[in-house]
Amino acid sequence: MKDTIDMVTSSRLNPMQESLLRLFDRDMSEEEILTLKKVLVKHYSELLRTEVERVVEEKGYTQEDFDRMLNEDS
Repeated sequence: MKDTIDMVTSSRLNPMQESLLRLFDRDMSEEEILTLKKVLVKHYSELLRTEVERVVEEKGYTQEDFDRMLNEDS
């Protein structure tokens, strides 16, 4: 696995990504994998929610705007 990590990291990954690969270069139970996935989904969901709220405020969107967008022909 180390050779694979070294090959991948030499061309495309930043230092944080390399560190994460090395951290998780071990056997993990299904429970650990599921827990980790839940943590990541929660984290990225919070980031997305924050960004959407920022854009909605910046653009001044209202519920009426969203209703209109949903009902427009695409």
